[in-house]
Amino acid sequence: MTKASSSYDVVIVGGGPVGMTMALALVRSAPGLRVALVDRRPLSVPRDNRASAIAAGVRRVFEALDVWPQMDAGAQPILAMNITDSGHGDMARPLFLRFDGEVAPGEPFAHMVPNQASAAALLAAIEGAIDVIAPAEITAWSGEGAFSRLDLADGRQVTAPLVIAADGAMSALRGWAGIGTIGHDYRQTGLVATIAHELPHDGVAYEHFRPSGPFASLPLPGNRSSLVWTESNEDAKRLLSLPAEAQVEAIEEAMGSVLGGVTLEDKLAGFPLRLQLARSFVGPRLALIGDAAHVVHPIAGQGLNLGLKDVAALAEVIVEAMRLGLDHGSVDVIERYQAWRRLDTAAMAMVTDTMNRLFSNDIAPVRALRDFGLGLVDRAGPVKSALIRAASGVGGGAPRLLSGLPI
Repeated sequence: MTKASSSYDVVIVGGGPVGMTMALALVRSAPGLRVALVDRRPLSVPRDNRASAIAAGVRRVFEALDVWPQMDAGAQPILAMNITDSGHGDMARPLFLRFDGEVAPGEPFAHMVPNQASAAALLAAIEGAIDVIAPAEITAWSGEGAFSRLDLADGRQVTAPLVIAADGAMSALRGWAGIGTIGHDYRQTGLVATIAHELPHDGVAYEHFRPSGPFASLPLPGNRSSLVWTESNEDAKRLLSLPAEAQVEAIEEAMGSVLGGVTLEDKLAGFPLRLQLARSFVGPRLALIGDAAHVVHPIAGQGLNLGLKDVAALAEVIVEAMRLGLDHGSVDVIERYQAWRRLDTAAMAMVTDTMNRLFSNDIAPVRALRDFGLGLVDRAGPVKSALIRAASGVGGGAPRLLSGLPI
């Protein structure tokens, strides 16, 4: 019996924010492009109250794709970031470094965007513009010849000159392509939650370095914040097992009560932390983006932003190749994407890994050295401005979408 087959110009596997943005970038930049998005779950708006930090450069991507107004309605600009450091049992949390200002007049260096708002905006934008094949289980992949082929559990085949893997850190497509990874386990857990608090945050994000890892509270609309809290696996397991009242006490202690009394808006959740880089971002008629290509420590809040930078670069490479009549799935074309993104990703991985090693300890000489360094940076205006621009994803040589320009 012949299997039913559907052919596309590009097939994206993975319906998270990176996969949906990839689909939208392609169809908005090249009308008429046949794009399919495959996911093992139905595409939907998440039910939790979580939010993500969206850097200025990535926000410009959403502006260029005409979905930022829907996201901005529920977003909170980050107007400043206060960085503090303390050891075990320290009552004081001295401020060593403060970032404030804008990457451009009236343009904050980042926004906190509720995941519900970003997902709803992307789902509405891709509706009718692409084919969504979900829920669907992929049982095999092949990149031989002129087309990449996906075999689905229901007997269908989906083919395209290029398949894009946005299927997460445990990417099945990366495994089928034989692409290995390098990295290590941090033996840490990231704890996340949304909280309400008594005092206003005034748009200020707080990053407090503690011996077990950083504790960040990121402002949301109203007297609410998103927490990203790093703990050792053992302490995280203990914290997750506590009743909500005890978890609140631990959160207030970790924050130094800087925002007053706290209440949990959703359940404290945890996920393992590791550094993981794919040895190659491309394979035969295959390109990896987002967590399929790289997973970094959340200490700088760059995970999602790195994935969306991948989108901007890969979309530009694909669209320009198709305009020139080139085979957009050929290795010569997609290698341009890898060359564009590999250095930036490796640099961010190195920075976040070094920061975690430097700040996740209570060794007195190391603490003295890092606090001295933070103080120097705080007094060096040009250095602070350069760091803000780098973290915001704004700079020369960036893909056009990161400058808010159409491809």
